[in-house]
Amino acid sequence: MSRRHQAEKRVVLTDPKYKDLVVSKFMNQIMRDGKKSVAERIVYGAFELVETRSKKNPIEVFHNALEAVAPSVEVRSRRVGGATYQVPVEVRTERRQALAIRWLAAAAAARNENTMRERLAGELMDASQGRGNAVKKREDTHRMADANKAFAHYRW
Repeated sequence: MSRRHQAEKRVVLTDPKYKDLVVSKFMNQIMRDGKKSVAERIVYGAFELVETRSKKNPIEVFHNALEAVAPSVEVRSRRVGGATYQVPVEVRTERRQALAIRWLAAAAAARNENTMRERLAGELMDASQGRGNAVKKREDTHRMADANKAFAHYRW
């Protein structure tokens, strides 16, 4: 991280089908080796699966899943007098979204279904209902922050 100035934010274009910025960011997270068209097929295919299985709007399910996964507090390491403390801090909104997207993509990739579309659809539906590995990750993060509440006075 540069000490001179803050890195400028890249402009992300909305996705072509739903015109949603968050879906576009999610697609970029799913993308491997710069293959955007493959990532588009995976995400849109997963949305179609969500629509057929749950009979709900896939964008709504996606946003519900993101909201269920986004953490409100996390722990950050803070070194004080030779000791390192895990200090609980509030998560900024941009970071909340980024963490939720990252955790959803990782949890989907770790599932056991056959194709990435099925994995992603399954994880999105699970997360929107408050279960699944991505939601568990958020619960663990909150639990760790709660356990280290005693060090909150080291917050900066």
